[in-house]
Amino acid sequence: MTYCFGVNLNDVRRDWTKLGTEDPLWAVLVQPGKRGGRWDVEEFLATGRTDVEETAGQLRRLGLPTRWERVLDFGCGAGRLSQALAPHADEVVAVDIAPSMLETARQLNRSAGNVRFVLNDVPDLSQFPDGHFDLVYSALVLQHLPRPAIDRYLAEFLRVLRPGGIAVIGLPTGLARTAKGLIWRVAPFRLISWAQRNLLNYPAPMKMTVVPHDDIVRLTDTHGGDIVGQWPDLPYSEDWVCRRYAIRRA
Repeated sequence: MTYCFGVNLNDVRRDWTKLGTEDPLWAVLVQPGKRGGRWDVEEFLATGRTDVEETAGQLRRLGLPTRWERVLDFGCGAGRLSQALAPHADEVVAVDIAPSMLETARQLNRSAGNVRFVLNDVPDLSQFPDGHFDLVYSALVLQHLPRPAIDRYLAEFLRVLRPGGIAVIGLPTGLARTAKGLIWRVAPFRLISWAQRNLLNYPAPMKMTVVPHDDIVRLTDTHGGDIVGQWPDLPYSEDWVCRRYAIRRA
C-alpha cells in the first residue's frame, strides 16, 4: 500500500484509473453535455491551448519567460495541457497517477514528439532530481487529492525546479455561495461520494479539496518559494473560488 502521511494513494489511483477507462475527457474537464464520450477531441484540446495561452500572457506581464527547456505537466490526464505546452518547450514530461489516462494521452498526442508521458503513482516526485525543470504546470489536479498529498506535492514542485524556475498551479481557495458550494461546505465527503456514484452515476467519486490562500503562502515560504503573481483561474466551475499562482523557486 502506498501512503502519503497516512493517506492511501491507492484509492486515488483506483478511482482515476476507472474514470480514465470509462470517460477520460469528461473526467478531466467536467462540462455540461460532454459526459459519455461527447467531448469532441479537437474542442477538448483547444481548451488546453486557451489555458496555456492565457497563463503565458499572465507570465509575460510579470516579466517571466514563456519559453522553457524542460517542463513538468503534473497530473496530465489525457494530455490536454501537455500538448498545449509543447510549442513552448524543448521537452514536456507529463506525469499522471492513472495508467488509463496516460494511455489516452498517448493515443491523442499530436505534438512534434517532444512530450513524454510517465506514470507517477507515488506520493512524491523522487524519480526526478533536484532542479530538473524550468516550469512545473498543474491545473485542475491538486484539488482532487487529499490535503496532506497536496502539501507534499507543493514541496516537491519547488524541489524539482531549478533556482528561478516557476511553478504555475491552480487551486480552489474557497467555496462559492451556490447550492453546490453549500453542500460541499456542510456534507461529509463519504456522503458526497455516495451521491456521486449512486445518484449522479459517476464511474468513480471525485474528491475536491480547498486550500486557503494563507496556507498556500505559508507552504510556499516554508519550501523556499516566492509567490510572484496570482490571478483568478479560468471559470471552469461557478461553485469554487479558484486562483492561479505563479511561484518562483528562490
